[in-house]
Amino acid sequence: MFSSVKLYENQHFSALKKDPVSPATDDSLFYKSRIQGIQWKRPNEICDDPYLFVDGISSHDLHQGQVGNCWFVAACSSLASRESLWQKVIPDWKEQEWNAEKPENYAGIFHFQFWRFGDWVDVVIDDRLPTLHNQLIYCHSNSKNEFWCALVEKAYAKLSGCYEALDGGNTADALVDFTGGVSEPIDLIEGNYVNDEAKRNLLFERVLKVYNRGGLISCSIKATTAADMEARLDCGLVKGHAYAVTDVRKVRLGHGLLAFFKSEKLDMIRMRNPWGEREWNGPWSDTSEEWQKVSKSEREKLGMTVEDDGEFWMTFEDFCKYFTDIIKCRLINTSYLSIHKTWEEAVLRGEWTRHDDPLKNRSGGCINHKATFLQNPQYVFDVKKAEDEVLISIQQRPKRTSRKEGKGENLAIGFDIHKVELNRRYRMHTLQQKVASSIYINSRSIFLRTDLKEGRYVIIPTTFDPGHVGEFLLRVFTDVPADCRELTLDEPPRTCWSGMCGYPQVVSQVHVLAAAGLKNQDSQGGADPYVIIKCEGDKIRSPVQKNTLAPEFDVKGLFYRKKSGQPIIVQVWNHNIISDEFLGQVALTGDPDDRLSQHTLQLQDKGNKKSSGFSGTIAVRLLTSSTLTNV
Repeated sequence: MFSSVKLYENQHFSALKKDPVSPATDDSLFYKSRIQGIQWKRPNEICDDPYLFVDGISSHDLHQGQVGNCWFVAACSSLASRESLWQKVIPDWKEQEWNAEKPENYAGIFHFQFWRFGDWVDVVIDDRLPTLHNQLIYCHSNSKNEFWCALVEKAYAKLSGCYEALDGGNTADALVDFTGGVSEPIDLIEGNYVNDEAKRNLLFERVLKVYNRGGLISCSIKATTAADMEARLDCGLVKGHAYAVTDVRKVRLGHGLLAFFKSEKLDMIRMRNPWGEREWNGPWSDTSEEWQKVSKSEREKLGMTVEDDGEFWMTFEDFCKYFTDIIKCRLINTSYLSIHKTWEEAVLRGEWTRHDDPLKNRSGGCINHKATFLQNPQYVFDVKKAEDEVLISIQQRPKRTSRKEGKGENLAIGFDIHKVELNRRYRMHTLQQKVASSIYINSRSIFLRTDLKEGRYVIIPTTFDPGHVGEFLLRVFTDVPADCRELTLDEPPRTCWSGMCGYPQVVSQVHVLAAAGLKNQDSQGGADPYVIIKCEGDKIRSPVQKNTLAPEFDVKGLFYRKKSGQPIIVQVWNHNIISDEFLGQVALTGDPDDRLSQHTLQLQDKGNKKSSGFSGTIAVRLLTSSTLTNV
């Protein structure tokens, strides 16, 4: 998160402080529309004693202006509650603050930092802000002489192209830009959280964990029609409007010692409307009688106030009943010194590019386009535990908005994950088992959290339709290093030694499905079997299946064979603490002319001799081709 910072358009704050240059024109405001009568004014022309911060920084500082960027203001509200995060976005804030005792130090420019496409970017702006009738027309603070939020907004608008580019954006994007974290959107309706108590409780624990570990959270109620946008419901909530989550708590009910000994706690969540007014008026709203169930000390601990300041509490059950979407932006902790869960992170940059040669084309579209899908970029990674939680995020490069080109529209993007052979080193050319898939949407970032079993997997990031080009950033988080890398070659490369040592003539994919009827190996009447597949000096080993005589292996190996006459050996072993025990093997020829792909074979002794000491069969699927790019 705190990596080196890049200069936006090579503008250096300390150098520009001596020579401030920044256009105060309509091009900085609009790419399409207009507001008449706008005047650009410096803070000391708007008020007598301007400051970056008045009485510190708070979620209550912000109010949305005339551009439809509640999503951005909600993200700023969340940011304001996290000191370590806002001090990264607003660096050197003490040096940037107005100092009445040293007015000569004020240069009329500021700089802010945002995480963009894998880098922290330093954006320099001057202090001229757009006003109408001497009032700020965009984001502004409660205090007329506090300007941090207006200046952060101006820097973010500059990064995006203009202020109008912030109209109707995505809170998840702003949360990522403020933190370098990973945003996970959750559809509360699709997940049926209001009716499924177990799922709702699990979601609350996850939201609480993200909040307690310094993450940022936002929520909203979908507007399905234009008339629904910013329509106020009877309960006081507003549709099509982003709210900042400012606290998540388990609230203790009762008074005095009774409250201490009672175990009853309520899952509660606090939100803030960026308008700074219009609150929820249902149970646990500011003036509701439910608060009598909570002791005065508990209310003080919660920062409970009875004001129309846009901030309010709800039970998580009511929250899931009324809100439709929640965005969790988790800060990915990769520090080994942390007491909390750490993640191993792999970051890779890629591109969707067009080429007439199918083997070089990298813009194949989603899996609906079966003829071209595998022409997309492919990334392989390993899950090295019996099962691991894997987080995957793909982000397309943000597009700037300009008067000439209009608003920078996102491509519809997504990705699929396929389970592949344990030793795959070259690109996939035939579809393999799909184990997970993201949504496809024209969002800047796409996120997926999934549990995967031990094995090797390939991620295929795609645009929805083929032929689109663009850059993307892939981030993969696992518990142990996943060795994530791009697959760039289609087949083994030819070298100067190929003539002497030979070059593969055929490729064989061995898929060991299962075994049955294995010999008892312990007093409990079971075994701990695993498979070894050998071919021309290469071998792979499957994970161990615990306590079974009929294991489901579902493991694949891929072999590029120089001597197609040599057999492929599949062995079954029993795992022991001291010494593993051989349970039998089969030999496969892998002839390209053999059309019977699946075999169920009797286990034999080494040397492929039949022996009464070996019982059981093994089911194997074998695919062999003399065209190396067929598998």
